[in-house]
Amino acid sequence: MNKQENIKCVMVINEDLPLGVIANASAILGITLGKHIPELVGKDVADASGKKHLGIITIPVPILKGNKEIIRELREKLYTSDFDDVIAVDFSDIAQSCNVYSEYLQKVSTVLEKQHTYFGIAIFGNKKKVNKLTGSMPLLR
Repeated sequence: MNKQENIKCVMVINEDLPLGVIANASAILGITLGKHIPELVGKDVADASGKKHLGIITIPVPILKGNKEIIRELREKLYTSDFDDVIAVDFSDIAQSCNVYSEYLQKVSTVLEKQHTYFGIAIFGNKKKVNKLTGSMPLLR
């Protein structure tokens, strides 16, 4: 990816979900996204008392509010060739209903994409493309 001023990362979370599910979805999206953009995790640092703190992402990650329809529409757009170079991580009811990953692998293979209800989606890529998708969306508060 290019310079940091040319990239953007956002999460869009279904605001209608319970707070615990919102937190869980955000955490899962962030961990998965970090795997795919490790170069944006900064170096470890020490504070003034010499205590070590692990590096965190070096760019902001605004959390935007959506609902299941808005997130579905975003996911569909992200499957198009216009956004092939954008990283998209989604978290759905299918994933949330599974306790172990092997169960998720089995279950997801039997459910059509249009049957997924998305709880959230993380989007990373070219700033203009991300803004085109999410630029008018409000922050989740």
